[in-house]
Amino acid sequence: MNLADYKDVFVFAEQRDGKIQNVALELLGKARELADANNEKVVAMLLGKDIKSQAQTLIQYGADRVLVVDHELLKDYMTEPYTQAITQIIREQKPSIMIIGATTIGRDLGPRVSARNRTGLTADATKLEISDDEAHEFRMTRPAFGGNLMATILCKNHRPQMSTVRPGVMQKMTPDANRQGEIVDYAVNFDEKKIARVKLVKTVKEEKSVTDISEAKILVSGGRGVGTKDGFGKLEALAKELGGEVSSSRAMVDAGVMPADRQVGQTGKTVRPALYMACGISGAIQHLAGMEESDLIIAINKDKYAPIFSVADLGIVGDLHKIVPMLTERLRTMQK
Repeated sequence: MNLADYKDVFVFAEQRDGKIQNVALELLGKARELADANNEKVVAMLLGKDIKSQAQTLIQYGADRVLVVDHELLKDYMTEPYTQAITQIIREQKPSIMIIGATTIGRDLGPRVSARNRTGLTADATKLEISDDEAHEFRMTRPAFGGNLMATILCKNHRPQMSTVRPGVMQKMTPDANRQGEIVDYAVNFDEKKIARVKLVKTVKEEKSVTDISEAKILVSGGRGVGTKDGFGKLEALAKELGGEVSSSRAMVDAGVMPADRQVGQTGKTVRPALYMACGISGAIQHLAGMEESDLIIAINKDKYAPIFSVADLGIVGDLHKIVPMLTERLRTMQK
């Protein structure tokens, strides 16, 4: 492998039902930063059916080129056709770096693409950077050993250098409607015999009654100190007054009090709301990794030495079961 043949930063632009996912726009922002450091281009890979109209959005958010693979086999996500398409792009275009969102689709796709291209994959990276020395190494950092330390990973001898990044970790660029870029209709040769081994029987779309916590602007989050579903009822009342959503730490998900899609942290979702209220959360490093980039953090905890106060902008030492209802009532009075 001649490493000099590989250049540019490629991003898998995930779309669902023809809509570009936020994580793709977030990754384009980071890709722009990485490409500029090496004087390279950002290339987005947009796969699906009848999705070319979305390509200009990717250019507005930082892409220089968009490779559009429009095919009936890509209408719904299936592992084999998507893997074949991206593998062909990699072998023909030779990207130096490739980034994929660590969504359910990305977690399925990333390992298969890396295996077929005989390269490594850093999963759930929290930091991506180009070193400022002469080597200009691509450094991928992720939590290791249960989040107790951060490991920086290099892929020196293989290309592309691949990483998955969870939604909410990176920040989107401000879209520029005047940005110019190249949109390419990219033809892929599929091995339909392999694809035919698996058939999509039925697609079930779940109707969501609540906002995804990774997209919420205000989160009222509860930990072990909240204790029960009744306790979370108090948090829900406060969240309603604030116009936000309720989330939780892993402890409450493991206890069966809260569903998994409400979990914030290293093994849950990474969030970056304008306001994060941590109620009864001690602040283990695994939880902090998922919310410490919030704009404003308010912590309520009886233990004044709780680690959560080290990242909080405002801390309240006291019983959340008394403080949260008081805050809720005060908000109601102010709104009247």
